Amino acid sequence: MARRLLIGLALVILGCRREEGGPPVSSQPSLADEVRALIAQGDTDTALARLAGADQADGEVLYLEGLAWARKAESATPEPGLASTSSDLKPEEEQALAFLERAVAAKPDLGPAHMALAEVLGPHALRREAQRKAPASVRSGGSAARAKEPAAPDASQVSGVERVLLAYRRAAQADPASRSVVEAWIDFATRAGRLEETDAAFQQLLLRDKENAAPFVRYGDFLVSRKDELGAINAYSRALIWQPGLEEARAKIADIYLAQSEAHFGKKEYASAQARLRDAGRYVGPAASPQSGRLRRMQSRLAQIRGR
Repeated sequence: MARRLLIGLALVILGCRREEGGPPVSSQPSLADEVRALIAQGDTDTALARLAGADQADGEVLYLEGLAWARKAESATPEPGLASTSSDLKPEEEQALAFLERAVAAKPDLGPAHMALAEVLGPHALRREAQRKAPASVRSGGSAARAKEPAAPDASQVSGVERVLLAYRRAAQADPASRSVVEAWIDFATRAGRLEETDAAFQQLLLRDKENAAPFVRYGDFLVSRKDELGAINAYSRALIWQPGLEEARAKIADIYLAQSEAHFGKKEYASAQARLRDAGRYVGPAASPQSGRLRRMQSRLAQIRGR
């Protein structure tokens, strides 16, 4: 019995030495890692060749094939006359989209595939949206008669703004910690003029970076652009929770209150004008700042009106 135990122990030791002598399995790059490296180096043809024999039902494989085609498209020259067709996609982009759509169908929570879809479709969607919003005479080259010609086949299912926004939403859902995904979502939604979608993307950014003042300042600026002054003040105030001395946020709040006071002056609502000046006084900058000077002038103006 003891002899058998010794033999078994010797075999175990021998096996361990053989493993130590060879490279560990974890040090050998996987096919996916190898392909990612090739794509990063710009060698998309080799990357596609390496994937040719891979499992075409695997979402990750399909994503990498789509990504390789998308990178090929970046350096591909558009075919002559492509802009005049119903689809302005390059052939390489069409290949990329075919693989990426299959990838997200096979693996719906594959965030990078959704992001790649959005990046391929985004520029085309924005261009088509601009054409859709342009006056008919501009779309038709200045001819009123040509403006009545039948429109080109609808390509919204291929490159529409809504499809891109859906891709960004799903990418954000798949990666609840990523800021870069949400930043890209905000940028696209803003450029597309989808303000509700921009707001939704900002909400995600605030959730992912909720202990930092900067996102709240940005969100406040967005709300100012939407004429939502109360929402903007709330956003700037939340920025001050995390960075109480942030003069940028304080000045923006003061500007809102000063503008509100001016509006009350115009309507001869002097009590409300005074209340907003008091609010502004809590946030204005140093005494020598232009903002403080504006506050003093408005206070003096109010005093003169009250003294009549």
